[in-house]
Amino acid sequence: MDEPETSIDGVLGGRLRLRQPLGGHRVGHDAILLAAATGARRGERALELGAGVGAAGLALAARVAGLQVVLVEIDGTLAALAAENARRNGLDDRVRAVACDAEDLTALASAGIAAGSADRVLMNPPFRDATRAHLSPDARRRLAHAGDPGLLGRWIAAAHALLKPGGVLTVLWHADAEARLLDALGRGFGAVALLRIHPRPGRRAIRVLARAVKGGDRSRADHAPLVLNDADGRPSAAAEAVLRGGGTLSLACP
Repeated sequence: MDEPETSIDGVLGGRLRLRQPLGGHRVGHDAILLAAATGARRGERALELGAGVGAAGLALAARVAGLQVVLVEIDGTLAALAAENARRNGLDDRVRAVACDAEDLTALASAGIAAGSADRVLMNPPFRDATRAHLSPDARRRLAHAGDPGLLGRWIAAAHALLKPGGVLTVLWHADAEARLLDALGRGFGAVALLRIHPRPGRRAIRVLARAVKGGDRSRADHAPLVLNDADGRPSAAAEAVLRGGGTLSLACP
């Protein structure tokens, strides 16, 4: 892939400054919602799989002092931008980026990310079916948005391998495929909690956030949903508190 033209943009109300490609996938609400749904404590280690330019992992690191974060991204150019963004925001003392396939446990181990070493994993896997969707002509956008039908299960299996016993996985996924997400989490995870994201009151959910515990019990909890906009299309106070104010969602219990 050619080196992309880039811009430097503020997220979280300007709390983070991110360099990102002008074309292809751009940082949006999903990354900030994923970070806001992820709980963590000082001294823990969190991994973001499919990190792109690092928005979610950096937002989490900025919120949780003393948290160590590794940003895993298969696209070497984006991984380099993620490392630059860690430096740009003064977080490179505890955030590093690795250019690696999230499914390649051997390569991850070689990069210092051993199986059973993470307290938290967060991820927003590509959720469009590459065999069915009308895909973007932009190669980076295709890679960020689309994967084969088995990708979700493989990423969740990789997260299971990377987490310590009792470690916590946070996933953002397409709401229309919630059943597929729950099925994949049922292989090795439990104590599942869900939080759905709606664009407006009365509209169907567009995203679902899930928190699950490695080796957890069979319990299931549904949290109150987040509605992004009011009936007139204006951002809701609850959404603004998270997307601009840096607040957390109820899934982010430690």
